[in-house]
Order: sequence, then structure tokens, then C-alpha cells
Amino acid sequence: MVPLLRGWTTVQRTAQNNLRLGMTLCFVAGATNAGGFLAVGQYTSHMTGVLSSVADNLVLGQFSLALAGLAALAAFVSGAMTTAWMVNWGLRRKLQSAYGRPLLLEAALLLVFGLFGTGINVWAGLFAPLTVLLLCYLMGLQNAVITKISHAEIRTTHITGLATDMGIELGKLVYINRLSRDNLVTADRHRLGIHIKLIGSFFVGGLSGAIGFKTLGFLATVPLALFLLILVLRPVLNDAKNWIEPH
Repeated sequence: MVPLLRGWTTVQRTAQNNLRLGMTLCFVAGATNAGGFLAVGQYTSHMTGVLSSVADNLVLGQFSLALAGLAALAAFVSGAMTTAWMVNWGLRRKLQSAYGRPLLLEAALLLVFGLFGTGINVWAGLFAPLTVLLLCYLMGLQNAVITKISHAEIRTTHITGLATDMGIELGKLVYINRLSRDNLVTADRHRLGIHIKLIGSFFVGGLSGAIGFKTLGFLATVPLALFLLILVLRPVLNDAKNWIEPH
């Protein structure tokens, strides 16, 4: 299995590896989002609804809820900032694991989420808000990774943009060019296929996360963390080896 995953998170990129990593992270985002909702009753992968809830709560005079929404947005942005810092730091030092290090951090935080699951149930008033912030931070962290790797062509934590792009390509696909053969409207079938695969991966991840959380509880995050660890292990070990044995 590990040889098949080779190169998915290294700095030498191919379009195929970008898509494979994008589908994998879409799956992880869907699973984390669905499982997180069952844990704390809130979706954490998209900030559109969060910011809208801030506006609603301000108008309704529910300032504590508005403040909580702003904190969730700040956590998401902080996750993206962390990825930018870690990736740029790694690239400047020519590390093979530059793109993988944020995913290594995500794996560790997913384990924290799983291990502290019991505490969330016992001390819901304290741990539930912290869990929301943790999950928002993870989503920002992960989305920024694939955004930087693919030069903003692939995003993984929210489906709105992907669904919009898919709708545009489907509209061009069914368009009938009757009037002229010049400037034909044609769909980018390759791009359409990418959108379908990413959306499908997020949905399957959501199903898996919901089923896993319902069956295993917070331990359902452990397989996700281990898989992310496998993705980044090889480049991290290579960098460690080069640091220990400099050429």
C-alpha cells in the first residue's frame, strides 16, 4: 500500500498526484465534518454559513453566539495561516516534506480529537466549544495544503465552488450549437470529471464519518489520522535522514 502512495505529498508534483491527494483530503474533510457534527452539532468545513450566522446573531442580539462564530472563522483562518507558514518554511529549506508537514499536524490533532472525545461528553460546556475551534482550525489547515499544492485549482473542505464549476461544465455539455460552427461551446470533460470525483469523495467521506462515529464514537478519527500519517511518513523520514546524514 505504501509504495502506491509514494509521491502524493512530496514537492515534486504531477496532476495525477494532485487529484489523488485532493480526493483523499476531500474524503477526510467529509468524514471529519460529518463526524464533528454528530459530536458537537455543528458543521465546521465551510465558513459561509458561519459568517451568515454571525450576522443573524448580531441582529437578534445574541452576541455570545456571534462571538463564537467569529472565533470559529478566526480558527479556520489561523489553520490556513499555519499551513502557509509551514509550507513556505519547508520549501525555503528544500524539504521533501514541505507539503506534508501540515498534514502531519492534522493527523496529530485528529488523534487529540479522538482521545479527548470522552471529555467532550462529560464536560460538554467546556470541551464542545474548543472542539468546534479545533475542527475549524483543521479544515483551514487542510484546505490551504491542497490549495497551495494545486495552485488553487483544487479545494477540499467545501463543495459550493466545486458544485458551481460542475454546473457550469454540465451546462456547456448539454448546450446545442445550432447557429454557427464558430466559437463552439464545449465542455471541459476532464475538468468535469475532476469535480465529480472530488464531490463524490467528500460525500463518501461524509457517509463513512457518520457511520464510523455512530459505530465507534470518537475512535473513528483514528483511522483518518493514521492514513494521513502514512501519506506523509516517507518524505518526513527522508528529510530526517538527510538531516542526520548531511551530504
